[in-house]
Order: sequence, then C-alpha cells, then structure tokens
Amino acid sequence: MYSLSSKIEAILYLKGQPLSISEIAEIAKCERGQVKDALIELMSEYAHRHTALEVVETEKGYSLQLKPTFSELIESLIQPELGVGALRTLAAIALKGGITQSELVDIRGSGIYQHVPELVSLGFIRKRRQKESRSYWLQVTDKFHQYFQLDKLPQQLSLDLLSLSNSDENEEDIDISEKEETGNREEGRGETHPYPSQEGSN
Repeated sequence: MYSLSSKIEAILYLKGQPLSISEIAEIAKCERGQVKDALIELMSEYAHRHTALEVVETEKGYSLQLKPTFSELIESLIQPELGVGALRTLAAIALKGGITQSELVDIRGSGIYQHVPELVSLGFIRKRRQKESRSYWLQVTDKFHQYFQLDKLPQQLSLDLLSLSNSDENEEDIDISEKEETGNREEGRGETHPYPSQEGSN
C-alpha cells in the first residue's frame, strides 16, 4: 500500500503543473489536512535526496520541478528548438490563458501560421476547432508548465503583449509590423530567447 505522500508525488508528476491543496485532496480523495501533512513530509524527503527534482510551493500551488541548479541544462536543451518569434507567440498564448487563432493573428501578425504548427509539434500548445466558429482555440499544455513558469516569463515578452493589448487599432498595426520584422531578423540570425522554467510548472 502506497503512502499518501507517494500518491501525491505521483499526482504532481503526472499533472505537470502547480496544484492547490484542494485540487490535490480531490484527486487523492482525502482531507485537506492530510494533504498538508503529506506535502510537508514529501518536501522534507526531497530536501534530503540527492536528486534533480524538488517539491516546492508557488503562488499557484505545489509542483514537482527541476532544481534551479539545472536551469542551464534546460536552456541548452530548449534553445535550439524555438526562435524569438515562436517564443513571443507562445508567450501571448500563455499570458492570455487561451486564445483563438484569429485573435492571435491580431496580436502577433500572420507569422503565427508558422509558429503554431511548430509549437503544436513540440507539444507546448494544443489546437482544437471551435464548434461555433471557423477559428481554432489555442491553449498551452502540461508540457509547457514543465518547461516554463508563467509568472517568470521574460519581462520584455510581457511588456510586448501588454503594449499590444493596450494600444488602439492604428498603433497596434504599427507595433505588430515592427515586432514581426524584428522577430524575423532575429530568427534569420538563428538567435533564440528561451525562458526556461525552473519548475515542473507554474
């Protein structure tokens, strides 16, 4: 018979994103107080293990993630996969918490038609057609949360999205054009701007 702490460990691993105590209790079918005690036990166990993983509490809940000391390794693995333009598109989807493809075009420009298939193939976003619309609904996946922390996206990426969201239509068109040209130049040089997570998710 597995202990509750082992069961919670499996839950955090399989979900791949932060979970609140209530969410864990619902999945594990136990009381919140039991979850709290088991989490303390689990966090203590990981603190004394010689492992690359740790259990931490974040603003969005508890998660099983890589230790910060392995951030450079994550960067080296992610860096060749995504260019600046694709990363900005991914950031827009993540910060919006889900968005239609047509809305994403308004924010990021037509370049997203190249970025979206790439992000889907890498497993960072999922794409499904809406029943009452001709557009697709885009949303980040559990894998995204395993690699990236939403609350630790590069400041510039967040500012880029906010500036687009807060601008009027004329300013937005100008901003999008400038950003797409910049993204294309940077991708042409093979530059990348990864924002690897130091957690399983956030």
